[in-house]
Formats: sequence, C-alpha cells, structure tokens
Amino acid sequence: MTPTAHPVWTLSGFGDEIDADPRIQITVLKALGARHIEVRSAWGINVVDLDDDRLAELAATLAQQQMSVSAVASPIGKVDVALDAEHEVGRLERVIRVAQALATPNIRIFSFFRGEGVPVESIRDDVMKRMRLLADVAERERVVLLHENEKAIYGDVPERVLDLVESVGSHALRLAWDNANFVQVGVRPFDDAYAMLRPYVDYLQVKDALAATGAVVPAGEGDGQLRETLTALRDDGYAGFASLEPHLDEAFELGGFSGPTAFGQAARAFAGILADLGVVAG
Repeated sequence: MTPTAHPVWTLSGFGDEIDADPRIQITVLKALGARHIEVRSAWGINVVDLDDDRLAELAATLAQQQMSVSAVASPIGKVDVALDAEHEVGRLERVIRVAQALATPNIRIFSFFRGEGVPVESIRDDVMKRMRLLADVAERERVVLLHENEKAIYGDVPERVLDLVESVGSHALRLAWDNANFVQVGVRPFDDAYAMLRPYVDYLQVKDALAATGAVVPAGEGDGQLRETLTALRDDGYAGFASLEPHLDEAFELGGFSGPTAFGQAARAFAGILADLGVVAG
C-alpha cells in the first residue's frame, strides 16, 4: 500500500508513568500534544480497585479537562493461571464498569503467568478456557480486549500470541503491540512477528528495549525495530492509537514509572521518528 499524505495517529500515554495525580498526568500529556490518556491507575490506585466515588471523580476530572481515554490498562490476566477461572471474570466485570464510566471500549489484558518450573505448553488449555470466558464477557458488554505481549505470560512470543487470538476467535479479542516486550523475550519484533500478527493489531504501545540487557530505552534507541515497525504500520494504513509507556525510571509487576521529565524525553524521541516518517500524532 502506498502511504497516504501525512497519516494521522492518535497520541496517548500511560498517565501514571508521569505522576500519581490525574491532574498532573493530564497537564503533562496536553503539553506533549496528546488529547487522550491511557488509564492504569489514579492516585496510586489500580483501575480494578477504584471505588465508585474515586471513579466518578476521575471521570469528572477528565471531562473537565476535555481529556479522552484511549484505553483502560487493566491487570486482567496478569495472575497465575492456577487461580480459579472465575477470578478474572469477576475482575473484568469491574474493569468494564470503569471503561464504561471513562467512555472507552478498549481494555488491555494479559494471558496469564504460570508457576516456577511449569512448562508453558502445559497451561495452554487452561489459558484458552480463561481467555474464552473473558471474550464472552467482552462480547456481551461490547468492549474490546487488547492482549499485550507481556514477557513470561502464555502469549509472550509471536507464535503463542497468534495461537491465542486465532484459537479464541473472538471479534472482542484483539492485540496491543509492544516492541520492547518482544525484545525482552528474544524476539526481533518486525522481522519475527509483524507479518504474522498485523491482521490482529489494533493498538500500539510505544517503548523500546536493549536486547543485551532488556533495559527499556526511548523509542528508536534500542533493538525493538521501532522504525521498521512504524514504517510498516504507516504503509498498511494504520490509523489508531499510539500510547507512550516509557518505563524509563522503573518497571514493576503491575506497571512502570518515568516521571514528567523522562516521559517528555520519550515523547520527543517518538515524535522525531514520526516526523521522519511523515506521520502526524496528536
């Protein structure tokens, strides 16, 4: 496909990588040209644990600041697959209430950890059962589950991500693409995964990483083949979200942190690549 003149992508970012306070998150994102935010936590509270009062306060703050939500970055599926299957169904139902309150259909999810020494092949059936249950809820509630290729879950390498999305076979299960996470499991994102997974990719999470150490770095400074990936997305007519998730200060099980300065550094690095490619993000 011939690239269109100045294709437009919608810039977003994980607000809690900037600060715990949603007002500061919004201020920084707006200064960087974003009018959308990806919500993982607010006031240090993960989305799955936000009570109704806090959720209403967050929704009101976003509306007042004219900030839209690109996705709810939930922790669904970021648990041991040995937990009862209904455990994550219940948590997803709560997260869906959050997504509805924040006026987004998009919910990020994962495909389960396993115990130490447990072969990944042995959990396949349990993963598929759980993901089908989650997809059933999503279909009923008319939301979209975006599976992220997090390291150490079932769907961390391209072949298992493909297995997952094709075996579940739901229009409510799509993919959030993360170059850095692929690097951290020894995958060359563009060479090894892009063609295979592109038909299912609806959302882009922006970060990069070094193959030698797994350390996360600004876009284009690592081994994540960001430029090749972004060029291919442009040429394929991608017109979705590009959500900054820099992880430049620290990363932990349920997220990461950068701070305003490093977040700005990551945003400018990404903007530089997009400018070279003739893509507008805002």
